[in-house]
Amino acid sequence: MTSPPVHGRLTLTGSLFIGYVCLLAVALAGIGVLWALHVDSETDRQYAERVLTVARSVAVMTEVVDGIQGPEPAAELDPIADRVAAATGADYLVIASPAGVRFTHPDKDLIGETVSTPPGSAADGVEWTGVQDGTQGRTVRAKVPVFSGGGSVSGDDASGEVVGYVSLGILTSSAADDARAAMPVILAVTVLVLAVGVGGSWALSRQLRTKTHGLEPADITALLESREALLHAVREGVLAVDTHDRVVLVNRPARTMLDLPESAEGRHLDELDLSARVRDIVSGADPGDDLILLSGDRVLVANRMPVSIRGVESGAVVTLRDRTEVDRLAGELDGARTVTRGLRAQTHEFANRVHTVAGMLELGAHEEARAYLADLAATHTRTSSGVAEHVRDPALAALTLAKSAQASERGVDLRLSPMTSVPDRLRGELRSEALLILGNLVDNALDAVTQGGWVELLVRLHRAADTDLPHDLLEIRVTDSGHGVADDVAEEIFRYGFTTKASRDGGTRGLGLALVKQVCESRGGSIEMEAPDAEEGAVFTACLPVAVSAGVSG
Repeated sequence: MTSPPVHGRLTLTGSLFIGYVCLLAVALAGIGVLWALHVDSETDRQYAERVLTVARSVAVMTEVVDGIQGPEPAAELDPIADRVAAATGADYLVIASPAGVRFTHPDKDLIGETVSTPPGSAADGVEWTGVQDGTQGRTVRAKVPVFSGGGSVSGDDASGEVVGYVSLGILTSSAADDARAAMPVILAVTVLVLAVGVGGSWALSRQLRTKTHGLEPADITALLESREALLHAVREGVLAVDTHDRVVLVNRPARTMLDLPESAEGRHLDELDLSARVRDIVSGADPGDDLILLSGDRVLVANRMPVSIRGVESGAVVTLRDRTEVDRLAGELDGARTVTRGLRAQTHEFANRVHTVAGMLELGAHEEARAYLADLAATHTRTSSGVAEHVRDPALAALTLAKSAQASERGVDLRLSPMTSVPDRLRGELRSEALLILGNLVDNALDAVTQGGWVELLVRLHRAADTDLPHDLLEIRVTDSGHGVADDVAEEIFRYGFTTKASRDGGTRGLGLALVKQVCESRGGSIEMEAPDAEEGAVFTACLPVAVSAGVSG
């Protein structure tokens, strides 16, 4: 598990705040640089378009075309060039011959001399724009040819030969001044966005601290590992659901108890193969404490606890305890108690008979006493030998005799069917399951009949060699003379919690037949109830397949 966090280090929210601010500052710095470069590039483009447009306008002026072809080009063109340069804000406007001889120039001493930069493509009738170093400095300039017939290259209406060209430029320093003028705006916007980002980062950090309850990553990791260790260390099953009945947490014991898949977390209860009772308990539709439920061959005790976070319901946690073995042991103990009650009833009956014999002897009725004892011995021998002859398993025979004594005490005749036959001892779980089934079915039958009624018990081991079955089969059938079970509850009688009897001891009712069905189905057998007829109240038949490993030995 993770060690406790070391205090004094930078907190999670502090780290995230600094990280947010640094990332935002770097991003804004990059955006500001790109913005400045874009403004500079856009300024250069605009100046290039500007000088080209002005140069084209000058190149098609009638005065310029005629002046170049006149006798005194410099005298005619220089005033025009000065007016145009002043009007357009150009730093210089030079009109020259195709050979590069200047007709105009801001520096009048340079008129008549060759230009400092060659005419280039303008002397061939092709426009050109770009940045060059000249007598005025580094400029953004355009060179546009002047045709003898007028017109411009861009308009495709030029005619005649090239008689000169117009070179117009603006110093790059002027363009740089315009670009620098935009820098305060860029800087102000960047700083404003950074300030807003810092405020937002601080707010997000505080919100995150609130959501994590001030816990640091080491604390969260320690809590998570502790929770996982706790959930998987306990033997009880733990299942948590949200307010929409979706499974948000389930540990391994709960998966095993409810036979849930590994992908159960995140799925709705209706998407899982759960019984209706399990869904009712987990969803809260069946409230209460220590609720009993059957899952497969397990008997579970469930408790549901709603969970609220800061006063808002967020779901529930269900704990599951496996009491299968406890119930099996309780069933065996109940069988032992039945035997004890039977022995107590036999003791009581024996005492009465001894007193009867003693009274006869006191009265001198020796022959009557002798006949009474002979009759008692014959009856006891007949009953015991009848059970021992048909049921060779000692535990099963003892339980049958105990139930017979219990029935006799209630005034009910417990009969052993002539077809009863268990020729060998039962082994392993088969014996425990047979005792549980026989005890529950006989107890239900005794509760269903009134004094003077009867219950018939049949226990028979069918050999595979004598039947068409692939294995041996143990059949337990209990028939009674009670009122039977109504058709409308015939399907419900094997469901947990269903009972037609009031609890006499305040204990849980409706578990016996549910356990019988669970035991039969877990072994691959069945339990059925036949419809009552005129002479019989109800007939319950349980069939248990006998596997080779848990079978009957000879």
